[in-house]
Amino acid sequence: MEIAALVIFFLVYLGMVLGCWPGLALDRTGIALLGAIAFIELQGISISRATGYVDLSALSILFSFMIISAQFYFSGFYTHVIERMEKWNLTPSQLLLVIILISASLSAVLINDIVCLALTPLIVKACFRKKLNAIPFLIGLACSSNIGSALTLVGNPQNLLIGQVLNIPFIQYLKFSFIPCLLGLVITWLVIKVQVKENWFEECKEINPEIISFDFWQSSKGVLVIVLLLVIFLFTDMPRDKVSLVAVGFLLLSRRMASQVMLSFIDWQLLVLFIGLFIVNRSFLNIHDANSLPKLLESYHIDLHSPVWIVFISLILSNIISNVPAVMLLLPFINTDFDGSLLALTSTLAGNLFIVGSIANLIVISQAAQFGITIDWKKHFQVGFPITLITFLITAGWLYLII
Repeated sequence: MEIAALVIFFLVYLGMVLGCWPGLALDRTGIALLGAIAFIELQGISISRATGYVDLSALSILFSFMIISAQFYFSGFYTHVIERMEKWNLTPSQLLLVIILISASLSAVLINDIVCLALTPLIVKACFRKKLNAIPFLIGLACSSNIGSALTLVGNPQNLLIGQVLNIPFIQYLKFSFIPCLLGLVITWLVIKVQVKENWFEECKEINPEIISFDFWQSSKGVLVIVLLLVIFLFTDMPRDKVSLVAVGFLLLSRRMASQVMLSFIDWQLLVLFIGLFIVNRSFLNIHDANSLPKLLESYHIDLHSPVWIVFISLILSNIISNVPAVMLLLPFINTDFDGSLLALTSTLAGNLFIVGSIANLIVISQAAQFGITIDWKKHFQVGFPITLITFLITAGWLYLII
């Protein structure tokens, strides 16, 4: 059984690396689900026991923030923000800085993948109107959304998971991440500005993306909910999962926003990926000694409780298997608030290195391609490499000061 478990575990994470199994029409989500099914059959456990391996509180808060993000999307809030920005008399460099700040701010309180999904067509349209080259602004959007989402425990799926599983205080993490993220946004602006030089302008093809009209009441409703949630998260010990579900219930009580539409915006693929990896990881640890992996790593002088190794392994794994599976793999061996905070920060910042490091990058690139704008891995890497390198150096310096 141990050998079979090892084979299944290896094949699942090989699929996370490749994004598929060659010859089969399976993506990461399908592979994780098949791995879970294989472990259930291998161990002969019941479905009810297998579901016990899943952290339902973490999934509920992730589900809740998907609904909250849908409220902002379908209310036209993003449209309103970008249209207001367009009216300002800004130089291209100033416009880039504003986009970076908007993207980061929204990604800090809403799931960054959805922020990128909503803002990409709006930014492309704004660049067309101003006859600007859209590529530096879109790369700035992707990189700043990753950095902004690293600021809080609700900015992206992996941070939501870490914060809920380890019960990290919201304000404690914010104090930990604030300086690296703030400086990271400045670095993002400077790196792109230096690389673009004066080549800001370009004749673009006319595009007419579908724009959701602004609804003041629905947008205000979403803003009220997110502000109340943040106040509760920051200043109370109320359970974040239950509070988030109550907030979702309030949003669904609407005469205009159909619940069917709101629920259609849920990333069910991501939720199934989480469920599958929860079962795969827990099942594997049940068969093998939970301390076997740390002991094996220690024999090679790798200590998962060392900040240096957490930073290094997080950077590597996040760019091999993407940051969500990387966090799922490492989280069972993370025990303290500090280590969990470090994993959340570094796994998210690592997403800027390569396109595959973050789903937000892939969303921006795929959306841009629909408008005839090509951002290949080289263009992204030219910006992503220095940003990742400098933000990790900043994080290392910050750790040196606070440890």
